[in-house]
Amino acid sequence: MPCVGKARVGHPAPPFVCESVLADNFKEISLDYYLAKKQWLILMFIPAAFSFVCPTEVLAFHNCNEEFTERGCAVAFVSTDSKYSLWQWQHLPKNKGGIGHVSVPLLSDQSHRMSRDYGVLVEKDGLDLRGMFIIDPKGIIQQITMNNIPVGRSVLEALRLVEAFKAVAEKGVLCPAGW
Repeated sequence: MPCVGKARVGHPAPPFVCESVLADNFKEISLDYYLAKKQWLILMFIPAAFSFVCPTEVLAFHNCNEEFTERGCAVAFVSTDSKYSLWQWQHLPKNKGGIGHVSVPLLSDQSHRMSRDYGVLVEKDGLDLRGMFIIDPKGIIQQITMNNIPVGRSVLEALRLVEAFKAVAEKGVLCPAGW
């Protein structure tokens, strides 16, 4: 079972600082990095690089990254894999088990601190559940979704949720089912 963690809807997102991989670069990325840009953030926790479902999610969000950017939203994936493993995953072609170069950062949480803080870590396995956290530009968690390891997440649903929470924040509207 994952630990409870500090992440709660309607409360500040737990701060983090992680090494990340984007294209050919290692870069330290923090929650403050995104908040300074005054943009929305979707944090997507994945169990492991070089697995079956994880590459489908990363590639699906990579393919729609422009749509998130147009909505003022960044997407980042978090894994307990090392930054070197994530770098290798990006540098292998898809037909050899890699994901190729993607436009979304892959954050390494090898210490498991971030995974514990967000309540997604399955301690006995050292892997994360598929947690999705939508964080507004003020650093407040607006949405949490938690999937068990075998089931991936929907890009269309993530886009719908970002649009809905932005509408609430910017226009003060309520968003009923099917919005």
